[in-house]
Amino acid sequence: MIAYAIYFAAGCFGLAFLMNLWKIATAEGVGDRVLALDTMVINAIALMILYGLANGTEIFFEAAMIVAMLGFVSTVAYARFMLRGNIIE
Repeated sequence: MIAYAIYFAAGCFGLAFLMNLWKIATAEGVGDRVLALDTMVINAIALMILYGLANGTEIFFEAAMIVAMLGFVSTVAYARFMLRGNIIE
């Protein structure tokens, strides 16, 4: 019963991932693309965790933590670039 829930959740997050990819490709403003990319990173983290749960391995939890840190830093860096024009002062 739990396996069906994991597969259903993975399908939902996979669909959300594809919708974010579509939004990145078709958005008019750069801000919309940054938000869609940040949400896509969150969906990728959820898919990694669900894959780790389905396979019973712990390595995907550590990979999800690394992707979460990199996703946060990249979103902040891109927002600073949009606001100021440079990342490092």
